[in-house]
Amino acid sequence: MAEVYFKDLIAPVFDPICDDVLCFGHRHYWLKGGRGSTKSSCVSLCIALGLAADETRNAVVFRKVAETLYDSTYTQMVWALTQLGVSSQWMLGKSPMRITNRETGQQIMFLGADDPAKSKSIKPKTGYFAYVWFEELTEFAGMDEIRTITQSLLRGSGPSACFYSYNPPKSAQNWVNAEVMEPNPDRLVHHSTYLDVPPTWLGNAFLAEAERLRETNETAYRHNYLGEVTGTGGRVFDNLTLREITELERVTFDNPKVGLDFGFAVDPDAVILSHYNRALRRLYIFGEYYKTGSSFDATAEAIRRLNPWGVPVTADSAEPRSIYELTQRGIRVSGAYKPPGSVEHGYRWLQDLAEIVIDPVLCPNAAREFQACEYEKDRAGNFRASYRRANDHTIDSVRYGNEDHIAYRQVTAGRREDYGL
Repeated sequence: MAEVYFKDLIAPVFDPICDDVLCFGHRHYWLKGGRGSTKSSCVSLCIALGLAADETRNAVVFRKVAETLYDSTYTQMVWALTQLGVSSQWMLGKSPMRITNRETGQQIMFLGADDPAKSKSIKPKTGYFAYVWFEELTEFAGMDEIRTITQSLLRGSGPSACFYSYNPPKSAQNWVNAEVMEPNPDRLVHHSTYLDVPPTWLGNAFLAEAERLRETNETAYRHNYLGEVTGTGGRVFDNLTLREITELERVTFDNPKVGLDFGFAVDPDAVILSHYNRALRRLYIFGEYYKTGSSFDATAEAIRRLNPWGVPVTADSAEPRSIYELTQRGIRVSGAYKPPGSVEHGYRWLQDLAEIVIDPVLCPNAAREFQACEYEKDRAGNFRASYRRANDHTIDSVRYGNEDHIAYRQVTAGRREDYGL
């Protein structure tokens, strides 16, 4: 019966996710979006159906604060079991908060994460934990807290899946927004909004409220209902677009540029491949190498791989020894021109572009750093005109690589000299 009705219970936008979950195509599923996107309904139904498919499977659901579980995830799981027509097979317990299958002994546990270390003592009555769900992910302190829990629970012999559901925080600096940009082949990220859901599921009151906010405060609407990272007012690059850069586009790039920012200590070497369309004032970022502790041999090989045309590399001129080492390995590399004010001028050039297009699959670190870039704040929390220079390795690399497109100007002794290269 569950197979008959399952796809009728989720919005069509979730069909690929559910198909992937049911065959354990990935270990981690990040479901993000705005209000009314029904992502929690999708997770609860996937868990319920997965438990029905194998009696050795159990599930555990977390929220940061235990007191919030009953009116959210507990009620949501009861809804899913009811919709699948199997609720009579399960006993509902509130103290401790868990749902137990009458015949198989399978359990769905609901726990707060006030002390992640407590998860080490959690054991199901039978079988293993196949599903772990972190609802309202932004309530948690960070990935260290999440890993402490998952490493303790996911020790069974069978396949498993972790769900992370949340509304994206406003600031790109938030750990959740930063983490989701990190490359991870075992993570599937999905974004949904109320616009993906049949209107009759949401009701006229919900739709009217969303439309009212859209008309009165579009930024708040985009964040609350579309789940966009709208920023805190200090975002540097409002012209940023994250999307696939297709092969048809790439074959037209007749003037690729390669920039290199050398790492130091814990910082990474960042090599960025880009192309600037002067007519459209559009910059494409479509290749990267980003690695901490990279040897000169490894960096040189990465440049050759990214740059089969042998385009000259423009690197940070503050590292002459590193430039020398790369030239000894056959890389055509020279130091970037860095007159006073070059950082600010380079940032302004990037801001003034019509669009900065980054392929987040090919360049996940560039996507993360550009998206997270914000102005500095003073002690009162107000934004200053200066740029916050942290985690900007790919941005510097892009500046170096495109210095011949940037006209540097220096004001000295009352006169302006143009250093257009």
